[in-house]
Amino acid sequence: MTNHIVLFEPLFPANTGNIARTCAGTNTVLHLIKPLGFSTDDKHMKRAGLDYWDKVEVVYHDDLPSFMATLPDLENFYIVSKFAERDYSQADYTTDGDHYFLFGKETTGLPEPFMRQYPDQAIRIPQNDDHIRALNLSNSAAIVIYEAMRQQEFPQLARTHRYEDDKLK
Repeated sequence: MTNHIVLFEPLFPANTGNIARTCAGTNTVLHLIKPLGFSTDDKHMKRAGLDYWDKVEVVYHDDLPSFMATLPDLENFYIVSKFAERDYSQADYTTDGDHYFLFGKETTGLPEPFMRQYPDQAIRIPQNDDHIRALNLSNSAAIVIYEAMRQQEFPQLARTHRYEDDKLK
């Protein structure tokens, strides 16, 4: 079982770099759907990802239909949207197979006609809509991927490091 974060036409290199760092730390595959709002050589993106870029599997897709064609089925495909009915914590991420989490563009999200095609795949992160339009993209990706991994009992992640191990004796 592998988790995948999918970014639809990301605009801000710092968000993508931060998400890449989260992917490196969680063994998550990062998918980028073009067009991108920056060059993948952008110094801000590289700085946000620090020196972890070689630890991230990045897959590029020419457009949303090209990405959708790579999915084996829709069983473990999730669209993260503030317009969804179901909270992200209500989904079951323990089923067999890879899990894909699609996030929209920072300014406009995902195309509305596309989202209307897949209402059963939509999940949301609760937020106070009176105060903000949306949570930060990199924070949203971290929230969702760590919930999925919590349910999966953090596969392939170190769980033995303890603060006591770092204390000077």
